[in-house]
Order: sequence, then structure tokens, then C-alpha cells
Amino acid sequence: MKNIIISDEIFSAIPKVKLGAISADVIFEKKNNDLLVEIDKQVARISKMTTESIKQIPQILSTREAYKALGKEPSRYRPSAEALHRRIILGKGVYQISNLVDTINLSSLITGYSIGGFDEENIKGDIIFKAGDSLTEYQAIGRGIMNIENLPVFYDEEGAFGSPTSDSTRTMITENTTKLFLIVLNLGGHENFESEIELITDLVKKYCSGKNIEVKMY
Repeated sequence: MKNIIISDEIFSAIPKVKLGAISADVIFEKKNNDLLVEIDKQVARISKMTTESIKQIPQILSTREAYKALGKEPSRYRPSAEALHRRIILGKGVYQISNLVDTINLSSLITGYSIGGFDEENIKGDIIFKAGDSLTEYQAIGRGIMNIENLPVFYDEEGAFGSPTSDSTRTMITENTTKLFLIVLNLGGHENFESEIELITDLVKKYCSGKNIEVKMY
């Protein structure tokens, strides 16, 4: 299982930061109907909310505040959990990608956390969680080249590969992924985090055929 190091600059700007990491052997499926039923239940619940009310979900609010603390505008670089909720409220629904990606989306809808989802075999060495620098950018999934300066960013030996806004194509989940690595970002020190990580772990077991699961809290 990959190790994560949280930098001093992150602790300084976001003193309540907590991370939950989940590693699992998984089986890729293009579609899981039972999983989509559960997502539809969350869509029905969230569709009754407003764009303003989702900003007040504690997990989303704290992520927005963390962005501001680092010097990034959250309304321009929306955290993925907020963007996912907004899609539902705006009537755009949730993309159906695969059981692996859809499980991450379901987890985010249930908990309100932005969750990085990666092919663990494409992450090289230890992971460092720090503020993005002005010289670094990456090819973000569905966004093209993304400016990650002042975002909270995950780096490995080959460079930046993920943030709460969008992860990179280099470490993205594909049909060839057999080792899933999730990072759940609790940027407000919210309580019940361990039980929420257990919930997400159970979803990985149920919908991704998760085996040999390892969990680590930071």
C-alpha cells in the first residue's frame, strides 16, 4: 500500500486535514446495475437541494475553505464532490463510467467528500500531499491541461497526479485497473471519519469485488 506524507505547508494552511487511504484488488466491470440503482437513490435525494445549499454541506464547505486558505478560488476550480452535486441539481445527472468510478461517485454523494481514485500500479513511490506550484500542470481527466498552482495536490516520484478538483490521466482508472487506490479528503477534521471510511470500504467490497483491502488513516 502506498504511503502518504502530508507536507508542513498543508498542515499550516489546513490544520484539521485528515486523509483516509483505501487499497484493494478489484475487478473492472463496464456496468453494475445494482450500483446504478443506489446512485439513482442519491440523485433523487440531492436533486431536491439548491446550488447554495450544497455549498453548506460541511465536507464541501471545509474543502472550499481549504482552497481559499491556499489561495485558490473554489468557484473556479470546484472540488469534485461539489461539482458532482451541482450536476445533479442542474439536471445533468451522473456519468456512468464503470463500476470502479461509479463506486467512487456513490461514495462521494453519500459522504460529501472529494475522493481521489487511482490505478495504484501507476503511482510511483511515496505520495506527498502539498500545494501545487506555479511550474507544474497535468492532463486532467475531462479538463485538458489544468493549472494546479495553489491547489492541494498529490505528487509521486514522477510529479503531480491528483487533486480534489480533478485527477490526472496518468494515474486514472481504466478497464485494465486491477489495483484500486482511493484517497478520501477530510479537510475540515470532521468527526465519524473512520466510520465513513468503513462505509466506503464496504462499497468497494460490494460493487468492485474488493479483496486484500488495506486501510490507513492520516
